Amino acid sequence: QIQLVESGGGLVQAGGSLRLSCAASGGIFSNYAMGWFRQAPGNEREFVAGISRSGGTYYADSVKGRFTISRDGAANTVYLQMNSLKPEDTAIYYCAAAHRPFSYHTVVLTTHEYGYWGQGTQVTVSS
Repeated sequence: QIQLVESGGGLVQAGGSLRLSCAASGGIFSNYAMGWFRQAPGNEREFVAGISRSGGTYYADSVKGRFTISRDGAANTVYLQMNSLKPEDTAIYYCAAAHRPFSYHTVVLTTHEYGYWGQGTQVTVSS
């Protein structure tokens, strides 16, 4: 069973950048489609970005062009590079792994298809 640990959150001014990391252990990393989600106070958890086992990506419209998801198989790590941050990006960011080995090129978009979650890391963007 895979375990996930996020890092890299923090406080940044609007327009700044952060890179989140998610280290995976306990499973075969290459078997999992991965994703990043976020949850702001009073809001539901929402999809931010996903990456397939082959490295294909998909982004929420709200972050397209500003965020980049990537994965490093040698390091068993998935990253979220966040540029041009806005105050509305403030949230707890969660890394997730799909609950089953989807086909190689599938990007998983929906919360219920993810079975493994990290503890979250806080990102705060000040105006």
